[in-house]
Amino acid sequence: MRVLKFGGSSLATAERFLQVAAIIKEKSLSSPVAIVVSAPQGVTNHLVAMAENTSDETKLTTDLSSFRRAITTIIDDLSASLAEFNRQHSEQALANWESKLSQYLQGATMLSYCPEHIRARIISMGERLSVAILTSVLQAKNEEVSIIAPENFLRTNDASLNAVADLVLCKEKFQLNYDGLHNIAIMPGFIGVDSNDQVTTLGRNGSDYSAAVLAVCAQAECCEIWTDVDGVYNADPRVIKEASLLDYLSYQEAMELSYFGASVLHPKTIGPIAQYHIPCLIKNTGNPQAPGTLIANENSQEKVVKAISNLDNLTMVNVSGPGMKGMVGMASRVFATMSREKISLILISQSSSEYCISFCIYTADAARAEHSLQEEFELELLNGLLEPLSLTPELSIVSLVGDGMHHQRGVAAKFFSSLAQARVNVVAIAQDSSERSISVVIEQRKCTDAMKVSHQNFFSHKQTVDVFLVGCGVVGSELIAQISRQQPKLKKQNISLRIYGLANSKGMVFDENGIDLDNWQATLNKDAVAVNVDNIKAFVRDNHLINPVLIDSTSNEELAMSYVGFLEEGFNVVTPNKKANTDSWEYYQALRVAAQKTNRRFLYETTVGAGLPVIDTLQNLLKAGDELQRFEGILSGSLSYIFGKLDEGMALSAATAIAKENGFTEPDPRDDLSGMDVARKLLILAREAGMQLELSDIKIEPILPAGFDDSGDIANFMQNLSAVDAEFSQRVSDAKAQGKVLRYIGNIVDGKCQVSIEAIAQDHALYSVKDGENALAIHSRYYQPLPFVLRGYGAGAAVTAAGIFGDLLRTLAWEQQH
Repeated sequence: MRVLKFGGSSLATAERFLQVAAIIKEKSLSSPVAIVVSAPQGVTNHLVAMAENTSDETKLTTDLSSFRRAITTIIDDLSASLAEFNRQHSEQALANWESKLSQYLQGATMLSYCPEHIRARIISMGERLSVAILTSVLQAKNEEVSIIAPENFLRTNDASLNAVADLVLCKEKFQLNYDGLHNIAIMPGFIGVDSNDQVTTLGRNGSDYSAAVLAVCAQAECCEIWTDVDGVYNADPRVIKEASLLDYLSYQEAMELSYFGASVLHPKTIGPIAQYHIPCLIKNTGNPQAPGTLIANENSQEKVVKAISNLDNLTMVNVSGPGMKGMVGMASRVFATMSREKISLILISQSSSEYCISFCIYTADAARAEHSLQEEFELELLNGLLEPLSLTPELSIVSLVGDGMHHQRGVAAKFFSSLAQARVNVVAIAQDSSERSISVVIEQRKCTDAMKVSHQNFFSHKQTVDVFLVGCGVVGSELIAQISRQQPKLKKQNISLRIYGLANSKGMVFDENGIDLDNWQATLNKDAVAVNVDNIKAFVRDNHLINPVLIDSTSNEELAMSYVGFLEEGFNVVTPNKKANTDSWEYYQALRVAAQKTNRRFLYETTVGAGLPVIDTLQNLLKAGDELQRFEGILSGSLSYIFGKLDEGMALSAATAIAKENGFTEPDPRDDLSGMDVARKLLILAREAGMQLELSDIKIEPILPAGFDDSGDIANFMQNLSAVDAEFSQRVSDAKAQGKVLRYIGNIVDGKCQVSIEAIAQDHALYSVKDGENALAIHSRYYQPLPFVLRGYGAGAAVTAAGIFGDLLRTLAWEQQH
């Protein structure tokens, strides 16, 4: 015989009843089947509401009407779709149980409360009606059906609403009463009887437990739990989209998962089937061809960690004080108090100093627990032997489960590293001696974050980059295009890179599914919010993003001055904006302190050489013990282009115009020709080398002569620029006569920085650098007399965007390390 249990979701509608009947009929062809049914979905809720609100006549009437409507709708629909369906049988059952329900409610109203044994009778009526309806459906399909009444064998203790079965007595009673069953037998789940023959219930969702007890009594070859999912997943698929189906669990693994929140399994279900070594199969009523999840006796250690689960709505109780240390019996009094109140302790932790005992309970029990402990330890609290009781609500337990964790090194370290990566604070830790599970207590608001990161690190191994891009100009739009083009390659590397926020001068727009990179311009037309830490942080929190990265592709000073705030809130910051790194030395230091404190990255490779690895190279040299002795470089791609054109005989105004047209210069070329952009880059390099300098310490020779009038708008400036052409042509000619060329060079010598126009000879390392190239010559203790030279294009949207993209992906390496 096989026992098949169908839950409320499997019996929610007439269509579902027909699906269940088809499954039963197919299964019965190969072996006898015993069916255990729950109440149709939602029906028990109405019954519980009636039992709890006997004094509220209006609500009672509403719930009674909802209960009746839920059942009659199923009966009506079955009658319409199944020709031989005996609706009178189901309607008579409804009338009988509704009559009894009225009697129970009337009695409870007279008493002004509902006794537990009466409440058990009320809330178990839905299962009895499911039996009546399913029997009629199967009989309409010409199937003979036996009814198994739990009152005849399913003996429990006297806990009316959360009873535990006496398996030995149940087996004896079943063998006496049910020797000759038809090929199909049906039993209402959730119901038992105590020693006084009073109806008991097996706890909410206890029909799984009923099925397990019946499987033991009938010596079933298998117990099948049919529900609305394909089986047990390695995480809650409602929270973790990448959760995958488990094909196998041991009894011990299933017990741990059910205890710590896996809703597919009822904790009490595993005990009987494990004790009697009965395999249990979790199947989907809506997808019966799916293989499901098998729970059996063998230990499969192919996967070290099998699953991750969570349990929410918990409160931690702390009992602490000097009176705890060395006092025999204090712990037993704490637990005895909880036992008297019938409060389940979900997790227990005690400090090695015996100063404190902490345990988690359901928040619904917290007030009762606090009151009972206050009474039990009244004298100790009064005399200062115990500190005031501490209750911390809104907590969750996250657990890793797997038989393969036994003696496997590094699992705990990887788990806690994942929690740190998700910026989750651990309140308490517990691990059983079997090493089958590790559990941590954390804030409930961070539970999803902890689950996502842990699942990624243990199962999916998918890395995520959650981007918020500010600035959609030339560089920003090119970056979007590059990210879009790279999606297939990123997917192959198991990297999920999405832009969740996009901002221009009007503000930022968000998309919880990631902005459509092929149509991002249209997204900017939506309602925008201000670009600030609070707005972006709220979106990250609400959508549980775990690797948020702010990309600042602007030259905005106000945004640059907010980087510390973003870093402190757990964002990585990637930017080509030089304003932050060239503000005061104090702010420069604050950026690095914030990044280090929060284990986040502040990346700015493109502030100096666009796509050239200038910053990274210099940092690695210094980390290896090298020392910067002298530096010289062409740090502006736009000026490299302009000065190269001057070599060819082109006038300054014409060269600047072409550079602007090709996108090499800033929108206002005065920003380039002032020399300030190069000065900022030089300051960044000097500070990276450990020089405590300010921008005002940089000696700047502007390209434009001192007397030149550069006022007015951009058009007027460009028109007036020809006034200096002759002067520059003369300087170019003079240099050429000496076999030299003019270059705009940044120098660091003896701790001092200068940017200026220099005439350099052919043997100089920077002589041939032009056409938008950057070149940097690093003279160091290791690299002399020949310098370490970096050379390549340092201007243009494509190389700058590529540099930003590279920094963006470097945040992943940091995530893996931490």
